Amino acid sequence: MSRKLCFTASVAALLWAQAASAQEAPARTPEPERDDAAVLGEVVVTAERRSTSLQTTAVAATVLTGDDLRNKGVTSLDQLQFAAPSTTVQNFGQGNFFNVRGIGKSEATTAIGVGVITYRDGVAAFPGYFQTEPYYDIASLEVLRGPQGTFAGANATRGAVFLNSRNPDFSGVDGYLAGQVGNYDQFKAQGAVNLPLGDTLAARFAFNHETRGSFYDITGPYTGNPGEVDSTSLRASFLWTPTDALRVLWKTDFNDIDLGGYPSDPALATNDPFEITSNGPNRAHDTFVRSSLNVSYAFDNGVTLRSITGYQDGVSLFSTDLDGTSLLNNTFADRFEETIWSQEFNLLSPEDQRLSWLVGLYYQHDDARFPAATFPYGEYVIGFPEGVLDISLFGDTPKETAAVFGQVSYDISDRLQLQLGARYAHSTSTNDEVYTTYPQFGIVLLQDESVEDEKVTGKLTLNWKLDDDNFVYGFIATGHKMGGLNPPNLYRPPRSFGPEDLVDYELGWKSTFLGGRLRTQLGAYYTVYQDFQVNIGDPEYPQIASIMNVGGDTVLMGLEGSAQARFGPWAMDVAASLSSSELGDFFAADPRVGRTGLCDAETGPTSPNCFNLAGNSQSYAPEFTFNIGVERTFDLGGGATLTPRVDYAHIGEAWTSIFANEALGDRLEARNIVNALLTYARDDWRLSAFSTNLTDQTYIAAINAGLRYAGPPRQYGLVLTRLF
Repeated sequence: MSRKLCFTASVAALLWAQAASAQEAPARTPEPERDDAAVLGEVVVTAERRSTSLQTTAVAATVLTGDDLRNKGVTSLDQLQFAAPSTTVQNFGQGNFFNVRGIGKSEATTAIGVGVITYRDGVAAFPGYFQTEPYYDIASLEVLRGPQGTFAGANATRGAVFLNSRNPDFSGVDGYLAGQVGNYDQFKAQGAVNLPLGDTLAARFAFNHETRGSFYDITGPYTGNPGEVDSTSLRASFLWTPTDALRVLWKTDFNDIDLGGYPSDPALATNDPFEITSNGPNRAHDTFVRSSLNVSYAFDNGVTLRSITGYQDGVSLFSTDLDGTSLLNNTFADRFEETIWSQEFNLLSPEDQRLSWLVGLYYQHDDARFPAATFPYGEYVIGFPEGVLDISLFGDTPKETAAVFGQVSYDISDRLQLQLGARYAHSTSTNDEVYTTYPQFGIVLLQDESVEDEKVTGKLTLNWKLDDDNFVYGFIATGHKMGGLNPPNLYRPPRSFGPEDLVDYELGWKSTFLGGRLRTQLGAYYTVYQDFQVNIGDPEYPQIASIMNVGGDTVLMGLEGSAQARFGPWAMDVAASLSSSELGDFFAADPRVGRTGLCDAETGPTSPNCFNLAGNSQSYAPEFTFNIGVERTFDLGGGATLTPRVDYAHIGEAWTSIFANEALGDRLEARNIVNALLTYARDDWRLSAFSTNLTDQTYIAAINAGLRYAGPPRQYGLVLTRLF
């Protein structure tokens, strides 16, 4: 059955010719009335520091409104992969692997850049950690594919995500309140209110609270509440416009997210992944706050000065059973703390001129800390009997980045435009008295080192507007991800690893048909990496990763397409991607097989367990992804409507390790996820019945260092929403 679905989806992808799943601009309310005769609304992207139409911007992107996210069942980062092509998310615990086009975060370490940067309300968010917060009261989400080295930073070698919550406005008092109940004893309450406080001041307050039981049946002498959810998030926003020229927007989020733990068992296990044994305490509790201050001033000559200040502070408590069974006492725990200060300045020219420009300055200080454990172990490892903890990591890993960037756009003619952008960045990464302790061996390893990096990246783009309905672009972009330091561990890879560089070539074509009722986007990319950074994991101690550089050229290439349509009461969106990745010459020894002898990454084997991995694919890089959503609105009369919607997503099989050893559990099987939503709407009330993973497919969402993590089973329930 799944093969038939895949074949049908592939045919649909070719017929609709797509590349970025996008819908209409945000409406006033979370569940707006639909006009059956309406055409598709304009889709706006903000990633280049201006609000521009997606159909005439040289970027491969998926843009989703808050309505789109809810309709597709996307309530957090994990589900985003089922709504955007070329995107995969592997949640394995305290961190996650977030990849676009097979590149991003594939290492459980703070030593390496994320590859895919997430911005929350204009501020670069925590890199890799603190990604479990829910999506609520969202205005738009933009997933940009490909290197974003000009605007988003040198480390954005494969993409960036811009998540924008709804802003206060002066339209009046309005908002919504929603209550949700579902299986696994799920309860969720969510809401927002917009409050004009005068002619120049407005506020918006939003919240989300959720509790849910665990998906797992765990036996064995474990402690904790693995997999249970108790999450509370709050947001306050204020908008002040004392004059027509000055605009001040301040937002602050608070999140307290207790997920109980991330149960897992061995990758080669054959049992039901929701029925596992464990003798290690489980804990996964994140508490963090984020605040942003966005100030803009428009001068009389049309030039705009903008300042974006960000502050973020979080604490993550984590503990897990490293072997995933009750047989051994292989356990790990840490307390991770991170504080980030950032400041960005933009100076933008007026838009209505032949030559437009933008310049910017950026600074960020990221202080990531693993506080030293006390013996017996401190409060952050509550639940571990004395002497059970096998490994711990502590020390400071601060990072500092300063950059200057800009872009110039010149209209050669009414339909032809040339753009040139560049960014210079200087970065420092430090391991400040970082210790790795192995109490069972009486070993303590220390590292106190620092690395610096500087690089210029750029982008040259030619845009051609064939006519009012067809836009063609091509660009060459360079990308860069700085090197760093591997934490000390018993398996001795190089202490430091070098930066990676890339050159990306892309072509795209965006079209509008049938008077705005059908839009398509089609794109192709070819990317060549030098000194590509890869993860050589140690499955005995999965929280301690080691990064190395691949010699030669690592090549990624692919095709992406998408379409959106609206015909009367029918609406549809579809997206697909085909991709290929090949590592360059690189010799490495798989630590799971044996550690006899040495293996030089460049010169080759001095051990029987040393192989050239040239030609192997990048990990977590499926060759095919596809998603489609269809809905139909029925007019029931008296202002009432009934809208059923079905979404289907396919993520192809992928390797979870560059060693591509299926016998050791390196293959992640394909996933086929169906979500369904039925909404009855009348006046200001909405009643929705939903189901995610409707077919209840049991699938493995991530494999990390010998452990497998199951994806969520079928969930269903009811949501009642009141708009006001």
